Parts: sequence; C-alpha cells; structure tokens
Amino acid sequence: MAWNEPGGNSNNQDPWGGRRGGDKKGPPDLDEAFRKLQDSLNGMFGSGKKRGGDGGVGKGGGFGLLGIGLAVLAAIWLYSAVYVVDEQEQAVVLRFGKYYETVGPGLNIYFPPIDRKYMENVTRERAYTKQGQMLTEDENIVEVPLTVQYKITNLQDFVLNVDQPEISLQHATDSALRHVVGSTAMDKVLTEGREQMAVEIKERLQRFLDTYRTGITVTQVNVQSAAAPREVQEAFDDVIRAREDEQRARNQAESYANGVVPEARGQAQRIIEDANGYRDEVVSRAKGEADRFTKLVAEYRKAPEVTRQRLYLDTMQEVYSNTSKVLVSGKDGQSNLLYLPLDKMVQGSRSGSAPVTVAPSANADAANRAAAELQQQQTQLRTRESR
Repeated sequence: MAWNEPGGNSNNQDPWGGRRGGDKKGPPDLDEAFRKLQDSLNGMFGSGKKRGGDGGVGKGGGFGLLGIGLAVLAAIWLYSAVYVVDEQEQAVVLRFGKYYETVGPGLNIYFPPIDRKYMENVTRERAYTKQGQMLTEDENIVEVPLTVQYKITNLQDFVLNVDQPEISLQHATDSALRHVVGSTAMDKVLTEGREQMAVEIKERLQRFLDTYRTGITVTQVNVQSAAAPREVQEAFDDVIRAREDEQRARNQAESYANGVVPEARGQAQRIIEDANGYRDEVVSRAKGEADRFTKLVAEYRKAPEVTRQRLYLDTMQEVYSNTSKVLVSGKDGQSNLLYLPLDKMVQGSRSGSAPVTVAPSANADAANRAAAELQQQQTQLRTRESR
C-alpha cells in the first residue's frame, strides 16, 4: 500500500523511509534552513522583528539585504575613491565642475561623483612630428619636417583652459612653421638656415602657447633636412650643384688672393723701407756736410792759409786715392815727367811681396825733392794745427 493512500499510515511514514516523531531523522527541511539563515542575518544587522510561527518572512529580512547591498556599494566607492599619485605625476581635482586643488605625489582620496580628477605625467618630455609643404619667401615650395619636444608645466591650465591642448599645440606649430618658412629664402631653408629657423619657430610657438594658456612648455624644436618636392627635385639638384661650384670658385679665388696680396704688401713695405732708409741717409749726410762746413768756416776764419792748404791736400789725397797713375813735374819748370806705378806698389804692399823699385832716371832727383817738399809741407801743417 502506498504511503499516501487512504487508510495508510501517512503520519508515520514518508517517501524517504523516515518516520516523523521517531528516532530517525529525514532530509533537512529547506524552509527551516532558510529561516535559520534569515534569523542569523537579522541578528547581525539588528533587525527588531523575527519570523513568528509559520507566517513567513518578516520585515527585518528586507532591511538586512538592503544593508548588505549598501555595504558592497560603500566598498566599491571606497576602492574607486582612493588613488595613488606617482612621483612624476600630478592630479587636478574638480568639485562640482570647478577647480578645487592640485594634488602631488602620494596616497589621496576624492569624492565621486561630486569630484572629478585628471592625472598626468608632468616630467616626461613628449614629442610631436610635423611635415608639410611650405612656401618660402622667394615663392618656392619645400617640404620641411620638424619635431617638437614639450612637457606639461602647469597641469591646471592644461586641464581647464583648453579643451584639447595637444591639438592646439599642433595647430600652433603649423602656424609658426609657415610664418618662419614664409619669411626665409629657399637656400637658407635647404642649407645653413635650419638652426636659426628652429630658434625662431620655438620662440613663436611658445608665445602662442602662452597666449592660449595651455600649460605646455616647448623644450626643443628640431628642423630636419628640408627637401624640394619630388616633381622638381632634379631642378633643385642642379641649383645646389651650381651653388657648390660657385662656392668652390670663390674659395679658389680667396686662396689665390691670400697668397698674392701678402706678397705684394711685403714688396710694397720693402720699397717703403728702402725709400725711408735712403731719405734718412741723404738727410743725415746733408746735415753732416752742413755741420762740417760750419766748423770749417770757423777754422778758416782763424787761420785762412793753413785751412786752405789743408783743403788742398785733402782734395789731392782724395783724387790720388782713386787713380793708379801719378805725374810729378820738376820745380824748375822742366817738362820732364816722372811716372810712378803706384797701383803695383799698392798691390805689392797688400800681398806682402817686395816693393816695386823704379829704375833711376834723370828726373829721380826732382821726384825726390818733390816728395820731400810735400812731406815738409804736411809736417808744417800738422804743427800749425797742433798750436
């Protein structure tokens, strides 16, 4: 007989083979287990009402579940509100959409949703590359690539003043580059003018960023090698080669000038020095002669005869010193002349050989007398001068 048929022992048997009220217990009752769990939760969260009889779950169970949900939400909010700022970073906190504070490195907390934070690295240098075709001052088109290095120096201005500050940086870079290239000739853009262009672009770009108050500082602008468009590259190469030939010819001319000009200057200086020396010599000789003549006039006034004789002898000595032939005439007016080979006598005295002797002749006595008379006159002249 089935356990649930009429007349059966339904009070003492169940389909699991257990008996109610007996020593053996059946499977756990799910309702009872749920009630125990509910009672324990109510005790934890301080619910005032418990389940009474078989009437079902009371009001305290609803408040317990609500408390659990609130605790979970509080944990999630606390996890999202606490944040850490690194050494290289800063954070800007907005409260109700208005600037509240700038937070430095460390552990911090804010209160969303009434607060919002923006955290950025303020020490790392960032780079932006720009390349495009520009029109130069002489109306030539060139492609100028450049790289801009920058960093954030004022996070408050970076976050609040401009909606997209890095996009504004790109636009400002394009404007500064076009202005500088448009005021520079093509040859300077392609050759030695890149460094000066980089300095001017940096200054102009920083002025733009300061005007916008973006909080960005440009640290370096590098203008790379500019080039002509591909369509006209061959023509530009011809122009560059012609410029190089011009520079080479100019260098050769300067080298030749550096070799010739100093030599010509040296020759000119030597001629000037020779002229100055000759001038000084002539002037000094003239001054000496004038001084000698002045002193001679004074001596002549003291002893005219002696001075006249002295001048005669000096003149004859100067004349005879330049000739190798001497003619001596007798004092008695004879026409016989005596020839003295003074050149051979002088050469013999210089070489140390025996003096040249003159053969006796008819006029030897006259020559001796003339020589003795000349020596006597010189002796008398020296005596007078000594007095």
